[in-house]
Amino acid sequence: MSWDGIIIGAGHNALVLQAYLGKAGLKVLSIDRRHIAGGGLATMEDPRRPGFLHNTHAFFQRAITAMPWYADLELERRGAKYIEPELNVAMITSDDRSLEWWTDIDRTIASFENFSKKDAATLKRWQSDFVPIVRDILAWEAKSPPLPVKERRALLEKSAAGRRLLEVSALSPLEFVHQEFEHPAVKAGLLFFNGLREVDLRVKGFGHHIAALLASPAKAQMSRGGSAALARALENAVCESGGEIRLLTEPARIVVENGKAVGVETRDGELLRAKMFVASALNPQQTFLELLDEALVPREWRDLASKFQYNLLAPLFALHLNLNEAPRYAAAQNNPALAKAFMVIMGLDHVDQFMDIVRHHEAGTVPDTVMWGATPSLFDPSQAPEGKHTAFMWEKLPYHLRGDPQSWDSYKDEHGKKMLKLWRKHAPNLECAVIDAFTRSPLDVERELPNMREADLLIGAFTNGQVGHNRPFPGAGSYRAHVQNLYLCGSSSHPGGNVTGLPGYNAAQVILADLGIAAEWAPPSVSERLKALQA
Repeated sequence: MSWDGIIIGAGHNALVLQAYLGKAGLKVLSIDRRHIAGGGLATMEDPRRPGFLHNTHAFFQRAITAMPWYADLELERRGAKYIEPELNVAMITSDDRSLEWWTDIDRTIASFENFSKKDAATLKRWQSDFVPIVRDILAWEAKSPPLPVKERRALLEKSAAGRRLLEVSALSPLEFVHQEFEHPAVKAGLLFFNGLREVDLRVKGFGHHIAALLASPAKAQMSRGGSAALARALENAVCESGGEIRLLTEPARIVVENGKAVGVETRDGELLRAKMFVASALNPQQTFLELLDEALVPREWRDLASKFQYNLLAPLFALHLNLNEAPRYAAAQNNPALAKAFMVIMGLDHVDQFMDIVRHHEAGTVPDTVMWGATPSLFDPSQAPEGKHTAFMWEKLPYHLRGDPQSWDSYKDEHGKKMLKLWRKHAPNLECAVIDAFTRSPLDVERELPNMREADLLIGAFTNGQVGHNRPFPGAGSYRAHVQNLYLCGSSSHPGGNVTGLPGYNAAQVILADLGIAAEWAPPSVSERLKALQA
């Protein structure tokens, strides 16, 4: 049996790509080794406690409802619903003060004023300055195939907004924060927001990230019914477009004949044929070193794929709780709004803590706990039995614990107790509210999702030049591989990881253009957008 195309992987990027190709009239199959589609969009019911739902990978999803594919694929009609709490993020300090990010920028500025009036004014200025840069440049770059580095720079240099972006981008996030802000807690909070995106705070080229986050109207959202609800809506879109998803099907090799990708052979020996293309949502090592015969991959591409780097700071450790009642933070006594804070950060007071965290990751040791998480059932009661709650906290911890990832199996429960101790310090009612708990280590993440090598949820660092047209590496940055009819569509491609669906969205533009099929939904090219700014 054959299809027009085959996609390796059934994570959210692959599903977005498959749904668009199906809308264009193509018959597409996606395959995945797991028992369920969606990749990191995973929600599990605690097998020991029926009715308690836990989101074990993705939870905080930034601006999903603003993504072009969300509307194009009619995902709300297919069951997706999103919640965006007003008090989006609250960083509770050791003295029970709180630095807050609201959906209303004026309320955010007012919170910053409680720490530093100067920093509040600086935040307001950068937010205002970067609104047009986010709107007219960065938003369009993210949802378009990337331009070659020299072409992008030449176009940006011809507009005032572009020159401003280049100027700020030349800094590292750490340099930007130290240059522009004064209060150590404010600096820490801003860098934590940047750190959530796993950009190395020391690396030049990302100084604009914090200003862009401040200026973006997009805030953290959660999926009603759990993160897996988005995966189910995407599955529905794929099936309605005539697509097929085959689970528990592991690829063994990409089949190439006469210099063209023509299908996939499975571990069971089945040959799945593709008439037009094969697309891989997997990481570069899996695609180029494991699924392609060595003779089919030029030495240069093999070297580049083998050197593809993963994020030092990306691995997450998770503590999940089943609760009789939601956490009641002591800081809410003086600030009742904290009772409805969405993302809560604890253990962070000073900007210098970041460098200590980096040092521990480099050494494979455990730093003092800085953690963040949420109580999903506060906003969506369907994620716990009536009157009960689920909650979680994440912490960045090294994958190579004490030099060996296997160390996590004997240590993880001990570390969960350490996190719970800090949580109880800020929410004393947890002393009696916890029904049950479980932990998930970086090693557990990699075991469940091998695509997330070294537990890197972004599936590739943004260091080593692995950005834009050079992501995953030079020559493979346009979603096209060196083999004809072989494409890339995962988070190892531009614009990178997190739940955005944009690698799949952009890959759909490239594949349909190569096939000569019109995509009325596709945005104008980013080069046209940048040229328009020069007028």
